[in-house]
Formats: sequence, C-alpha cells, structure tokens
Amino acid sequence: MASDPNLPMPDETPEQRLRIYLLPNLLTAGNLFCGFLALTRIVEADANAPDFNLTIRHALFFIILAFLFDLLDGRVARMGGHESPFGREFDSLADIISFGAAPAFLVHRIVLRDAFIKYPEFGWFLASVYLTCGAFRLARFNCLAAQSESGGGNEFLGFPIPAAAGMVASITAFLLWLDEKGLTTHWWRHVLPVIMLFLSVMMVSEVKYPSFKKLDWRAKRTFPKMVIIILAVGFFAIAWRQVLPVVLPIVFTAYLVYGFIRPRLSRQTRHEIEDEDDDEA
Repeated sequence: MASDPNLPMPDETPEQRLRIYLLPNLLTAGNLFCGFLALTRIVEADANAPDFNLTIRHALFFIILAFLFDLLDGRVARMGGHESPFGREFDSLADIISFGAAPAFLVHRIVLRDAFIKYPEFGWFLASVYLTCGAFRLARFNCLAAQSESGGGNEFLGFPIPAAAGMVASITAFLLWLDEKGLTTHWWRHVLPVIMLFLSVMMVSEVKYPSFKKLDWRAKRTFPKMVIIILAVGFFAIAWRQVLPVVLPIVFTAYLVYGFIRPRLSRQTRHEIEDEDDDEA
C-alpha cells in the first residue's frame, strides 16, 4: 500500500517538520494580495482616459501598502520567535510580485510603452532587467540566510528589493503630485527607467545596507519620545496626501545613499574609538 503523503516520514524528526505560523504568513499574504491589486490597476490603466493618474495612484498605494506588510511580517515573526524557512520562501515569492513585477509593469506602462512604440521589444527588455535583478537579489538573500544561523544577519547585501520598489513608487507619486500642482512632468517621467536600471544594478551589487533587525519595538520609551512619536503619526495620518509624496522619495533616496557613505562613517567611528583608547592609555 502507498504511504499517506501527509504523514511524516519514519525518520523525520520534529525539528524537520514544516512550520507554518499564522500571523507572519498572513501579513505576507497581504503583501502578495496588494502586489496583485497593483498589477491589476496598472494593466487596467488607460493613458487616454481622464482617470489615468487616479488609476496609477491606486497602484502606487497598493505597492506602498505591500511594503508596509513586508515591513511587519518579519518583525512579527522575530518578536514571536516564529521565523521559519517556509516564511522566508513565501516572503520572497510575494516580494517578486509586489516589488519586482509591479514596479516593472508600472514604469513600462507610464514611460517605456510610449517611448518605444516602434520597437516595443526594447521597452519589454528594460523592464525585464529590473525584474530579473530583483529575482537574483531574492535568491541570493535566501541562500545567504540559509547558510547563516542568524537568518541573514543584520545587514543586506545589495539594495533590498522592497526599498527599490518603494523608491520607484514614491518618485512616481511625487511626479503625479507635481502634475496636480500644475507643473508639467511629461519629460521628467523619462527619468524613471534610468532610476529603475540603476536600482537593478544596486540590488545585485555588494553594497551593504542595514536591515534594522536590532530595533527593539517592545522597548520602553520615555514620555517625551512617546508624545513625539504619537504626534508624528497623527500628523502623517492627517496630512499624508501632501506630505508623503515629498517625504517618501527623500527617505528612500537617503537610505540608498547611506549604503555608499556608511563605510566612511564606520571607518571614522573606528578611528575616533582608537583615538579615545590612546588618550586613556
């Protein structure tokens, strides 16, 4: 008789059984669902329709929302001690849709489709470069995480694909915001493919970026800090339409640039520590 595939193998230990935790994977599923909705809105967008900008804005909203889900699922898993190989693989599959395919479709729909009307293959190829580099970035991350006991360490090798997608989406939102203010952004939109190709190179580069895994969200905060945090959240909740299109591109750009200046800051810090040790001696 054939054995039941749902039953564990006789030599399988409890540690080898597949672990699927509800809340972290539920957040990852939210990431995947938002990526699918973003793709749907991008495909439905008609450049000749009066609601084209609104449709694209909906797609940008879902990409940013997917970014928030991706930001939370790993934190929730680590806080509860629920990190698992299944969660890491599921997260990568969701990321390639939300932060790989969706931004590539977005830039192709806004710029590349019209820029290469006579030769659409070039537009397809440029968009596929970003998607391919993003897939390589995720595959490398999973391999390094599997080899590391800490699940990938406290640094990212190469620019993270969620941050790359967030940068593309935030800059697009900024251009739409300028368009609403009456400032033409027709020619400025052609900077998006250049940014996307640069981010493609950065994702597969060996530039290191902090993962912020050491941040302790359960740590107690002082009363003034709590007041400042609550007021900041309230301000963004009220004025997000006017603030986020300007703030988000600055935040993602600062994170991108930080990877280049970080080694110099580290060397400077080491030199200062060595100088202090010499003075004490």
